[in-house]
Amino acid sequence: MLSTLTTRGRGFLSAGLTSAFCAIVLGQRDLLRVGLLLIGLPVITALIAHRSRYLLTCSREISSTRVEVGQGATVTLTLDNPGRFPTGLMLLEDQVPYVLGTRPRFVLDQLRPRWHRSMQYIVRSEVRGRFDIGPLNVRISDPFGFVELNRSFTSRATLIVTPQVVALPAVRVSGDWSGTGDNRPRAFAAAGAEDVMVREYRLGDDLRRIHWRSTARADELMVRREEQPHQSRATLLLDTRSGAHRGAGPASSFEFAVSAVASIGAHLARQGFTVRMLTDGPPSSTSDWHERGISGPAEVQLLLDSLAVMQTSARQEFAGGGEQHSSGLVIAVLGAVSPTDLAALSRMRAGSTRCLCILLDVAAWARADKVGAGDLATVRNRAVTLQRQGWSVTIAGPSDRLPALWGDFATAAPAARGDLIDAGVTERPLSP
Repeated sequence: MLSTLTTRGRGFLSAGLTSAFCAIVLGQRDLLRVGLLLIGLPVITALIAHRSRYLLTCSREISSTRVEVGQGATVTLTLDNPGRFPTGLMLLEDQVPYVLGTRPRFVLDQLRPRWHRSMQYIVRSEVRGRFDIGPLNVRISDPFGFVELNRSFTSRATLIVTPQVVALPAVRVSGDWSGTGDNRPRAFAAAGAEDVMVREYRLGDDLRRIHWRSTARADELMVRREEQPHQSRATLLLDTRSGAHRGAGPASSFEFAVSAVASIGAHLARQGFTVRMLTDGPPSSTSDWHERGISGPAEVQLLLDSLAVMQTSARQEFAGGGEQHSSGLVIAVLGAVSPTDLAALSRMRAGSTRCLCILLDVAAWARADKVGAGDLATVRNRAVTLQRQGWSVTIAGPSDRLPALWGDFATAAPAARGDLIDAGVTERPLSP
């Protein structure tokens, strides 16, 4: 109990003990009364404070649970006093990760019964990730300032900081299409799906499309498959190997790659593509996005949530996303690649309508002021090799902007396997 005394309370207690001791030695009864008063004030206040039960409730709201890197979110704290006793002076401190800014502190003079107070502060992060905000720590002091009680709430809130999404120009990068099966019935075979004519009835299907013969055979409602909506598919491949990237922090080549994948994925989802993401490692839970049948905004949300917590891996070799091939449009954002990595990437070319690659000149991130000629020549050779395998390639440096890189794919001719097409490799001038 005495451990909760403040400096003022300890001073009063020490002064009272000293006065009482001197009064006993000197035989001064008036001084003894003063000493007992000085001792009694902090002791009685501490007893009352510990026996009193402050009923406080706290709620926390965030203006947006998902924000981009560099954007701010407003956190609103609401403190209520549903009890029958007023509180004393309170110091509030919310626990916030250091990447979101300094810990906010607020001082409340008093919170009367049935009253509530709201406080706001802004958090902002230059680093993507998933961060917990809270709990709220409260220091309650008595009106005399003798006692200070520390209390902590348990509620927390989660803020997801997603990578920066850049608006891309509306260019045609694939010969694939988006639409329904009524006008393009042969697109199922082109996409690699099983070419069947009927499927199970789903809620919302037109009853006029029921195939009664198949319904009688399967003992359940079946509809013609032409009624099933069909969308173009896109696979985003992100190179997460730590050895394939250079630089540190938000200015690293890995952060450039993450932002590129986020921007391209959001752009393609708005264009009607169903989008999934693969990395250089084994398949993850995001590998079956094509089969989930979820909406475009939900796919973008899944993509951004995955990229918000994406970290580099310790893998050395490129596994090509754990797949032998991928259907639809394939877009890869790669760091430094070796001939072995190129062989793994060539397997993804089978079954795809077109393959695009943003090849990062990672040496430029390591030393932006001087780029070695040998490193740039190696990147060019890797780009030519990818182009021979059927990829349309553009080389990116730290000074390049993603909308310009994306626009390069519109002017580059789609590459064909085994052919060397100079237009398939686009190299942008590097800054001096």
